[in-house]
Amino acid sequence: MTEFKCGNCTGNICAKGCSRHADKLNTYDWMADVPGNAAACEMVEVQFKPPRKGYFLNVNKLPLEKGDVVAVEASPGHDVGTVTMTGRLVPLQLKKANMKPGIELKKVYRKVRQADIDKYKEAKAREHETMLESRQIALQLGLQMKIGDVEFQGDGNKAIFYYIADERVDFRQLIKVLADRFRVRIEMKQIGARQEAGRIGGLGPCGRELCCATWLTGFVSVGTAAARFQDLSLNPQKLAGQCAKLKCCMNYEVDQYVESLRRMPSREITLQTQDAEYFFFKADILARRITYSTDKKFLANEQTISARRAFDVMQMNKNGEKPATLAEEKAEPTRTSRDILDQESINRFDSRNPKRKKGGKKKQNRGGRDKQS
Repeated sequence: MTEFKCGNCTGNICAKGCSRHADKLNTYDWMADVPGNAAACEMVEVQFKPPRKGYFLNVNKLPLEKGDVVAVEASPGHDVGTVTMTGRLVPLQLKKANMKPGIELKKVYRKVRQADIDKYKEAKAREHETMLESRQIALQLGLQMKIGDVEFQGDGNKAIFYYIADERVDFRQLIKVLADRFRVRIEMKQIGARQEAGRIGGLGPCGRELCCATWLTGFVSVGTAAARFQDLSLNPQKLAGQCAKLKCCMNYEVDQYVESLRRMPSREITLQTQDAEYFFFKADILARRITYSTDKKFLANEQTISARRAFDVMQMNKNGEKPATLAEEKAEPTRTSRDILDQESINRFDSRNPKRKKGGKKKQNRGGRDKQS
């Protein structure tokens, strides 16, 4: 079997399985180099403007590979997209997308011709201006909605308008005006704020590109409970993302925090010592370190101890005993540094030859004696 090596990767992987697209819909087809894989299934996966993709039947038995640009059936006319998967993995993708087995799929017409490409480029060039003009039309009609994106079909006969609205909108008059203005068939699709952010893209406060625009495809509801479990400040400006909703990344580590909280002492229990009563102030959940204060409202006589020490003091209080202090009885061993500069002196590389210096002094003394004699 011939080995293919992808130029963007370091290992010997199939170049046919890679894609020209680097968006979140890209899937590595690890079976693309298997002989007869493309002919094993008539269905192919075709990607359009992200994040839209569909599944079509290759009834004409075209030799399609990942990355081929094809013209597919649409209503009305045809659409232009890029093949992103062929062969045995397509039925698995259909199952993952929760599509019913008996659903009727549209057909793949042909690989694109130059005339198809010209129409496609002409239609795509109209999208931005159409979006801006449609926003003005919706504003003039007094509709409480925002058109976030416009996608033209490959042949330019149809346009999909993606909009956001908090309430139900009657856009029947809007469709008539848009159809008369742009001379295309109009389709309206409502999306959420997170989906709009994924389509537009941008940078988050972490300095990286938005997760919803790069890899995140499923949106899970995020609640303020996730912030409470992680001891985050309940500041709406800090917790909200570019979509003005709670950040999706708050759900990434919440399970680990919930599991760690089960091994932490209750915050309602106070610790009794011989000199004072200590109240919970704050905690480092992952490090299992707790800070106690002698005052409920502000930090006073701060004492930071481990969770094990807190459990020990609670058990002592339960038995009617009070420790002398809240501090740890035995100091935790400090980690020794493994820095090479701490182990040896940095001057060890300097050249030292004491014999030469002594020899030089002897020569000078001999020279002085000779002169005196």
